Amino acid sequence: MSASSKPSTVVVIGGGIFGVSSAVHLARRGVTTILINDGPVANGASSRSLAWLNSSRKRSPEYQQLRMVGIDRYRTLAAKYPDAPWLRFNGGLTWDADDANNEIADVFAHERELGYDAQHLAADGIAAATPGVDASTVPEQGAILNPGEGWVNLPSLIETLVAEFQELGGKLVTDAGKATVTVTNGRASGVTTTSGATFDADAVLLATGSLVPKMVSDHGQHIGDDTPIALLVRTKPVKTTLKAVLNTPRVAIRPTPDGALALDSAWSEEEVIAHGDGTYEIKESTLQGLLAEASKVLEGNPTLEIESYGVGPKPIPGDGEPVFGELQAIPGYFVAFSHSGATLGLIAGELLADEIITGRPHPLLARFRPERFAQSA
Repeated sequence: MSASSKPSTVVVIGGGIFGVSSAVHLARRGVTTILINDGPVANGASSRSLAWLNSSRKRSPEYQQLRMVGIDRYRTLAAKYPDAPWLRFNGGLTWDADDANNEIADVFAHERELGYDAQHLAADGIAAATPGVDASTVPEQGAILNPGEGWVNLPSLIETLVAEFQELGGKLVTDAGKATVTVTNGRASGVTTTSGATFDADAVLLATGSLVPKMVSDHGQHIGDDTPIALLVRTKPVKTTLKAVLNTPRVAIRPTPDGALALDSAWSEEEVIAHGDGTYEIKESTLQGLLAEASKVLEGNPTLEIESYGVGPKPIPGDGEPVFGELQAIPGYFVAFSHSGATLGLIAGELLADEIITGRPHPLLARFRPERFAQSA
């Protein structure tokens, strides 16, 4: 699309954070926008995200920059909703296993070189810096506290953005069934759904999480895919003074708005059994093991009980970095596909909406174009 051809109608497919954020940014700028989802909003990966707002450890400079800008947008949002229980900046605390792969010293040096706010803490200094942690589980290499990090409860954020989207005149279509992008004369021209609905559009944004690679492949396009299955456990409310997000060798933990905890880990995800019919099986030993690992790192080692859990695909592109922008081979067809949905949710929606409206590629997204996979292939 050219800068002189502002679209009159855009269809966004996907009710997760990327789709909803993009839709509300389009609506704010006066574009007629239709947001379509196969069920209720936030029914996919956004409901299973730890949603830790961070740019810690090592990554490409471009990815680091985009994540930092993403966190900045959440600070703007926090100023707008200062009392929102679903968005907090109480820091993040990270430590590694006590083995040859421990990178805490190197990571701390790297973060300091970037100007990323970081404190290298010995175990006996943790209690004074951030509450709620059983410091006896921290190895002699210590931990890194990143005071500027935070967390967001994505379903709550999505609910807030959808309300604004509808107030601005945006059209929300839920329970639409499977959606298919229509391509006419080589460019995206709308969307059809299995419920029988048809929507014409000047541009389409595909933000369907793990389904993005398969959906673009139906039109001959390739995006590398390394999507695993994710498991997020939510505990019942528990008495704890923990405020920071914890990222430890055996479990990651964040507080929730209702006084409970959200838990995940790499090892528990690997124990999920995926069946051929698309269903998943979680062993009771996996769930109880995750609760036990969380209790170990919390002060007082509280007894934790499961309130609920979610399981399903965790969108991760083939090279681990985000995929944002227009398919060069199909004008008007835009995609959003990334693991870091929480941290990038607001900024990705803002920049994609701007590209759709103006036709000008944004330099912050230059590294993350979908064509890089075709070129490498």
